[in-house]
Amino acid sequence: MKSKYYRNWHLANDETEFKVTEMEFALMRVIEAFARWVAAADEMVGLSDLKHAEHVILHVIRMQNRPKSGATIARLLNRDDLPNIQYSLRKLESAGLIHKNKEAGTKNHTYSITKLGERLTNEYSKLRSEILIRKFRSLTSFDERVEDATELLSIITGIYEESARTSVTLNRASDV
Repeated sequence: MKSKYYRNWHLANDETEFKVTEMEFALMRVIEAFARWVAAADEMVGLSDLKHAEHVILHVIRMQNRPKSGATIARLLNRDDLPNIQYSLRKLESAGLIHKNKEAGTKNHTYSITKLGERLTNEYSKLRSEILIRKFRSLTSFDERVEDATELLSIITGIYEESARTSVTLNRASDV
């Protein structure tokens, strides 16, 4: 930014901090926009009773057309709130979108998509292709750009994870 502009922001004391802060706010805006898109599309295909997290979990269960455990779902979504995931799984099961399977000889369960869940996720996928993906395809060099962005986001995820682990090892100074 040119020096005639004044930044008085506690999160941005230099150019790198400014860029990281801008990226963080862009990520928050993307997440919110994605959630609004999902809600609008869900309304059209009959999944409007789902919360955003349940929608995402439903598609993760459908991914690769094989059952998944709650722990696997949590890992794929980089979440550590297993009780909330289990609550969402119960809601999806009650709605008839997934089926709970008990693994033989264990206390473990996996979840698979039902015919209703498959039909509704297929409808969502078709709508997504017609509206969202068509718009992405119109962007210049989108495939390469999104591949680069995805790789960068994966690296950034690792940095945030490592920073979170590091922060738990620190103690607050007594003079603060």
